[in-house]
Amino acid sequence: MSSEQNLPTRAELPAMPRDEDGPVFAEPWQAQAFAMTLWLHEQGHFTWPEWAERLSEVISAAQADGDPDRGDTYYLHWLKALETLVAEKGLLTGEALRERKDAWDRATRATPHGQPIVLP
Repeated sequence: MSSEQNLPTRAELPAMPRDEDGPVFAEPWQAQAFAMTLWLHEQGHFTWPEWAERLSEVISAAQADGDPDRGDTYYLHWLKALETLVAEKGLLTGEALRERKDAWDRATRATPHGQPIVLP
């Protein structure tokens, strides 16, 4: 991993949307997923080779299912890889993950547009 800002190098995550300043995020959740991944790695829950392998598997499966790989789905794949690795490592059960997703979905639907989403 690159020591600069503790971010992976381009070679370690070659398909990541980025500009000359680093990763580019179209939505706040993308930055949050990225930050969670870095934090979990820094805490020793998985290695970068493990992460790269899981992300590669998710992207390859999506491409096999017809994802045109234009870059707009990259962080959806990132999130799926993160969820998969978290479950594999036993950091969160599949049921707990589903419950959390459902809670976010309910909170999103109940929140007026433009207001912050708050989980109960």
